[in-house]
Amino acid sequence: MREIENIITERTIMRMLSKEDAIDFFNLNLDKEVLKYTGDLPFENIQASIDFLTNYEQYQKYGVGRLAVIEKTTLKFIGWCGLKFSEEKDEYDIGFRFYKNYWNKGFATETAKKCINFGFDKLKIDKIVGRAMEENIGSIKVLEKIGMEFKENFDFEGQKGVIYELTKWKYIKSRTANKKYSAFGR
Repeated sequence: MREIENIITERTIMRMLSKEDAIDFFNLNLDKEVLKYTGDLPFENIQASIDFLTNYEQYQKYGVGRLAVIEKTTLKFIGWCGLKFSEEKDEYDIGFRFYKNYWNKGFATETAKKCINFGFDKLKIDKIVGRAMEENIGSIKVLEKIGMEFKENFDFEGQKGVIYELTKWKYIKSRTANKKYSAFGR
């Protein structure tokens, strides 16, 4: 398995998922509200979660993948975030999913921003997309906060969906603009 370095944020440590995360992965997907806008179904049992994690090939095949998000102060698994490569679409997308009690506390934005930085700075990706159901206002706000812009609507498994994107060029441009402003004390 190709190793991905841990990604550290102010409040979290992101690391590769492993079968040791199976119980948390299973429990996270049991919550109907957590899955409401994903199109995913809960795992049938913990063994299904173990099987999924054991056979997760993103790290090995593409050098990216969803990462376990561990809260630094408690060392608890609070969700996942990360990039995923789709061969059929030939694109990288950002995704995140957290336990409900960690919603609206900035964890998705904090971790997604670091994953975007990792994708552009370390992996030299040219474009990253984010998909959400149109009704999923929380996820859309995160995509916007991390610098993504609306690209188009799409069919999200029979629901209205939106695609946001960020290109490396716009990423570099926004970072350069931010550095310019901070240099002048703004």
